[in-house]
Amino acid sequence: MAHGTTPHFHNTEGLARIEVGSNEFQCVGALPPFDHPHVFLDMGKDSEIVCPYCSTLYVFSAELADGTSNPLSAVFHADAA
Repeated sequence: MAHGTTPHFHNTEGLARIEVGSNEFQCVGALPPFDHPHVFLDMGKDSEIVCPYCSTLYVFSAELADGTSNPLSAVFHADAA
C-alpha cells in the first residue's frame, strides 16, 4: 500500500481464521494491553498467512473491502484501544 494507512487486525476472540480484504496489514494479536508487537504481514501472491506471534490464520477475501474483515470485530481501531 503506497498511500493511506495500513489496516490493523486483532484476534481477541481467539478465532481459528480471519478473512481480510487486504493482503498487506498489521496484526496486533489481542486488544491492548494484551497485544503483541504490531507486526506487518504481506501475503504477496499467496492467499493466506499465519502471524508469527499469535498464530492467527489470515485469509485474503477479494469480496471484502480493503481494511475490513470477517468477522468485522477483528478490525483494530487504535482510537478505541
